[in-house]
Amino acid sequence: MRTKSLKKNKINVVTLGCSKNVYDSEVLMGQLRANKKEVVHEGEGNVVVINTCGFIANAKEESVNTILEYVQKKEAGDVDKVFVTGCLSERYKPDLEKEIPNVDEYFGTSDLPNLLKALGADYKHELIGERLTTTPKNYAYLKIAEGCDRPCSFCAIPIMRGKHRSKPIEELVSESEKLAANGVKELILIAQDLTYYGLDLYKKRNLAQLLEALVAVDGIEWIRLHYAFPTGFPMDVLEVMRKEPKICNYIDIPLQHIADPILKSMRRGTTKAKTTKLLKDFRAAVPQMTIRTTLIVGYPGETEEDFQTLKDWVAEMRFERLGCFTYSHEENTHAYTLIDDVPEEVKQQRANEIMEVQSQISWELNQGRIGKTFRCIIDRKEGNYFVGRTEFDSPDVDNEVLIDATKYYVKTGDFVNIEITEASDFDLYGKPAKQTPSI
Repeated sequence: MRTKSLKKNKINVVTLGCSKNVYDSEVLMGQLRANKKEVVHEGEGNVVVINTCGFIANAKEESVNTILEYVQKKEAGDVDKVFVTGCLSERYKPDLEKEIPNVDEYFGTSDLPNLLKALGADYKHELIGERLTTTPKNYAYLKIAEGCDRPCSFCAIPIMRGKHRSKPIEELVSESEKLAANGVKELILIAQDLTYYGLDLYKKRNLAQLLEALVAVDGIEWIRLHYAFPTGFPMDVLEVMRKEPKICNYIDIPLQHIADPILKSMRRGTTKAKTTKLLKDFRAAVPQMTIRTTLIVGYPGETEEDFQTLKDWVAEMRFERLGCFTYSHEENTHAYTLIDDVPEEVKQQRANEIMEVQSQISWELNQGRIGKTFRCIIDRKEGNYFVGRTEFDSPDVDNEVLIDATKYYVKTGDFVNIEITEASDFDLYGKPAKQTPSI
C-alpha cells in the first residue's frame, strides 16, 4: 500500500459546466486562499475538488468521466484525495456514493462550509465578495441570485439549486468594487433567471435598480446581462440600458421554442405571439441591441410542423446570436412523464438545420460590419492572434475579433478601437483604428 504523500497539500479545483459553476469555484478558491491553503485551478495538486454539472446528459457524462479519471489517479497513487461537489453531486449523491465509492466525500451545491471543513479550512463569513477569479483579468462573472422558481418542464435546475434567492444590492455593489480594484472592467451578470431578481428581497422586480447601482462603480466599463426569462420581463431594464453607456446593448434570453403546443407543454407561460412582441419591443426600445437566445429541439411530442414553425421563426427574427441543443430526458422533471418520442438522429438533424439557418444569418450580419470600427476589449493572445470582443459579444459563446499579432500589437485587458477588415460566419478580423468607433 502506498504511503501517503508527505508534501504540503496543494488543492486542485476542476470546474465543469456553466458560468455559475465557474463563480462557485472562484468563491471556493477564495476561501481556501484566505485559509492559507495552496490552491490552483485545473492544474496539478495532490488533493482534487471536482465541481460537477448535472444539467443534461452530455454534461453528466463529462462529470462522471472526470470523477472516474481522478479516482484512477488516486488508485495509481498520483493524487491523495478526491472530493466531488456541484450539481451532479447534489442531484445523484446516493447513486454516486454507491457506484464510485473511492471518492473521499461528496458535497451538494450548498455544502461549501462542510466542503471547506473536509479540506481543513474554515468558512469565513467576512469574505463576501472575495474570489480567486479564473477568467481573464478584464472580466468576471457576478452571480446576482441562486436557484429558480420557474416551473419549466424540462429543467432540473430547481432540483439541484433550490428556490430563487436574490443577493442584496449593497452586497453585489461591494463585490463589484472589489473586482474593479483587481482590474476587472466587465461584469457579466448571471443567475438562473435575471428577470426574477429582487422579488424575494424587495417584493418587486429590481434588476433595473441593481444596474443603476452597479454603473456607479468606478473602474467597471461594461455590464452584460445573461439568462433573462421572457415571462414577466421588467421593461424598465431597457430604459437603463438605453441611457447608461456602461450597460452593453446585449441580452441573453433563452427562449427554448416558439411553437405554441411545445411552449405550453414546456410550461413556459408564454406564446409565440407574446414572445415575438417582446422581442420587437426590445428592438424598438434599444435599436442597437444584440439578442442571444438558446433553443431546444426534439422535445417530447415535437412534430415536424412544430419544428418547421421554429425554423421559419428563426429565419424571420434574425437573432444576432443563437445556440441550439437537443432535448435531454431528465429524471424527476415534469417532462420525464412524457414519452421521449423524437429519435436521437432526428433531434440532431433538427439542431443542425437550425444552426445552418443561423450560420447564414450570422454571416450576413457580420458582412455588414466590414469597414466599421468597434470598441473592443482584448481578452487574450492565442497563437498568432490577439483575441477581442465587441460589446455585442460575450466570452466563449459569441463572435470573437481576431487581430493579427504578427502585424499589430494590442495590450490584453485594454479597450481598443478595431476596424473590421474581414468577416466569417462566427468571427471578425480587424486592425487597430485611430478613428472613434462607428457603433
